[in-house]
Amino acid sequence: MAKGKVYLVGAGPGDPKLITVRGLEALKRSDVVVFDRLAGPQLLNHAKPDAERIYVGKLPDRHTMKQEEINQLLVDLALQGKTVIRLKGGDPTVFGRVGEEAGLLQKYGIIYEIIPGITSAIAVPAYAGIPVTHRDMASSFSVITGHESPDKLDLSIYWDKVTNATGTLVFLMGVAKIAYISEQLIKHGRSPDTPVALVQWGTRAEQRTVVGTLADIDERVKAENLKPPAVIIVGDVVRQRETLSWIENKPLFGQRILITRARSQASELVAKIDDLGGETYEFPVIETKLPSSEEATKAIEEALGQAEAYDWVMLTSVNGVEYFFRWLDRYGVDIRRFHRAKFAAVGPKTAEALALRGIRADLLPESFRAESLLKSLEALIAPGQLALLPRGDLAREILPRELREHGVRTVEIDVYDTVLSAPRDLWLPEMLTNGEIHVITFTSSSTVVNLIEALRRLGVSDPVDALRNIEIACIGPVTAKTAEDQGLQVTIVPENYTIDGLVEALVERRRIAKGE
Repeated sequence: MAKGKVYLVGAGPGDPKLITVRGLEALKRSDVVVFDRLAGPQLLNHAKPDAERIYVGKLPDRHTMKQEEINQLLVDLALQGKTVIRLKGGDPTVFGRVGEEAGLLQKYGIIYEIIPGITSAIAVPAYAGIPVTHRDMASSFSVITGHESPDKLDLSIYWDKVTNATGTLVFLMGVAKIAYISEQLIKHGRSPDTPVALVQWGTRAEQRTVVGTLADIDERVKAENLKPPAVIIVGDVVRQRETLSWIENKPLFGQRILITRARSQASELVAKIDDLGGETYEFPVIETKLPSSEEATKAIEEALGQAEAYDWVMLTSVNGVEYFFRWLDRYGVDIRRFHRAKFAAVGPKTAEALALRGIRADLLPESFRAESLLKSLEALIAPGQLALLPRGDLAREILPRELREHGVRTVEIDVYDTVLSAPRDLWLPEMLTNGEIHVITFTSSSTVVNLIEALRRLGVSDPVDALRNIEIACIGPVTAKTAEDQGLQVTIVPENYTIDGLVEALVERRRIAKGE
């Protein structure tokens, strides 16, 4: 059997979007992902659906796998002919023990590739508004481990040389030793007034920064109860934070927001939240697919076969538009056959989806609900007219019911099915328990129902209770009612029932919470 290949990849400091393009390419092509918690869990979403995922960190029933065991695991997998990625936090060559892994791979003649990552030594200070070099303050910097005990630190660090060797000193993994580190730096020539910053969980929603001097930083860290992991920056560059702090000033900074929307539709919401400084955690609980039953496909074929007869085509979602056109293509139906029909759309996004296909909506209600569409239609519809409603299988019945009461004949076709998606996620239940999810967004009733079921499948015995202290944001009142019926307390409903409206409501809620 031919040997496989191993990618030793730096995943960056925590923000999943800080992985390199090359690293992401390796992740997407690998058969096996070997990872620990230092690599952002959301990165696993980019792995192949059938890729094997092997966690080598600590679990409640198992201690962290030893480095020697990880080394051998990579060898064993590659000898099976598999393409393997070892995802490591930060950069694999900066205290990442990549030399040990690569050395054993080399011994067995296994092809490997080391893909650098963005080290926390520069990324975390940058996210705190601290450049590690500055033309007027520091022309060099050192990266030093602070993880060892004081006696070992004295053996591995030449304090008399390190202290003044560079303008900026960056210590990784040294929170517990900050008093000793400060003491040694002062003892060997640094002024007690030298600025110091500790940045906890840099690049993540939990990012916190404590600033002081070598003389008082230990006292400040204790007062703020700052715990690992954190990066320590020593030097005049720390003063730059006063003017260069950027991400902490964004309106959604500090918020980790759970996105339950289908992954194919989540990109717009994710991008808007990211731009505003929030951290998104995608957990898509729905996916859409073409109906496969013979009964459903036959009904669609028959409905599209009488295209010339319709007075109205009414579309209530972007999915409805996309799947409607898929079926037209499947059955070879030219859209021009609907020449006598007017097109109605619920919501600007639905109208935009139509416009991308060369059709301008004849009717777009002011409010983006079926009830508003009905109100707008009252003066335009007439008894005896024929309306086609291409919708999803879970669509509300109010629109066809009201149309029939007005004498309009309706043909309803389920052009797509909405099904439960229950992603494999090791961390979400624990994150909910630990308060690491701050807001959950729901963009449809099905996302509400499916999230609760997905959590049950992950072993959460009482999902509603698990969500009790989390802000619940719903795109509109229909979704909010479903959430409330399920026992959730909804705190955010925008006036404008769109993605933009939802994001604006998130920002406003955060602004009020901060007392601004």
